[in-house]
Order: sequence, then structure tokens, then C-alpha cells
Amino acid sequence: MEMSYKMTIAGLERELPLCKVNDKLYIAAFIMFGDVEVTVRCAEELLRRAPEFDILITAESKGIPLIHEMARQSGNNYYIVARKGPKLYMKDIVSTNVDSITTAHTQTLCIGSSEADAMRGKRILVVDDVISTGESLLALETLINQVGGNIVGRMAVLAEGDAQSRDDITYLAPLPVFNADGSIIE
Repeated sequence: MEMSYKMTIAGLERELPLCKVNDKLYIAAFIMFGDVEVTVRCAEELLRRAPEFDILITAESKGIPLIHEMARQSGNNYYIVARKGPKLYMKDIVSTNVDSITTAHTQTLCIGSSEADAMRGKRILVVDDVISTGESLLALETLINQVGGNIVGRMAVLAEGDAQSRDDITYLAPLPVFNADGSIIE
């Protein structure tokens, strides 16, 4: 039997499947890919709460549709995606490592000199779909700090588990974590 969690996100009701992290911990999978309605609404709601910014940044991959839509709605024609590995077109790569709860191994996030130059001295808004352990967020902050960007805000659609108690994140809704039987961990 597949377990799920029903919640309202930016005024829209969604059913999130529960996924096993280990024998005692399950998380609800929030996947924006393919859900245009939720992507557009979440971008609207986050932009209403966003501080003034020059550039948006996210980590590859699930935050990409959100950041694209936030850039479109705000009239920004440019945003930055920290890639999961160096690409041939990147010059003078700046990188850092990240351990995410949804990935089985350590990943590298990197940007090239064009992204670094674009962020230097600018107001940077960090955006993600879900903040849980904060490791991806920390890796993005490391990249921004390495190139001299000014972080003006940290935003996510959902704050999962302990991230809900952080006062440095703006998010639209809390997302609980779950026991193996599907009950919410208090």
C-alpha cells in the first residue's frame, strides 16, 4: 500500500507520496516537474514575500522550474543554476560539495566565471523547492560568498522537519516528516 500526505500549497491541494529514507524515516516527495499550476502559484506567492534582489540562484535540478517562473514573473531575464558538475562551457569553475537528504551520495555544485561575475556585488536571492537539512542551501551560500555576492534572502516552497524552525528562511508551508507507518513525527 502506497502512503501519501495531502496538503495545500499556495492555495492548491496536492497529494504527496511518502518515500522511505531509512527504516524509521519517510519524507513526502514534493515534485514540481510537470505541475505548471503549482509552479506558477508558488512563484507568485514567493515573489510577494521576496526582498529586493538582482539575481536568483538555485541548485540543479528540482528548483529550476520555480526559479525560471520567478524570473519570468519578476521581469528578470537572467537566473543562475548551480550545476551538479562542471560543464565544458564553464570557465574558471567555482565549486563546493553538498550532502542532501534526497541524494544517496555527495554532490558537487559549481558555477563558472560568467555566473561568478554576474553575482559579484549583487543582491542574491537563494531559492529552492524544499529546504530540509539545509545542506543544499549552505552549499549555495558558500558559492555566493566565494564570488562576493550579497545574500538578501533564502526562500523555499516548503520547509521540511527542523527547517520549519529556522528564522532565516521564508517558505510557503511546513512539510512534516513521517514514521514508517505514515504518522507524522512530532
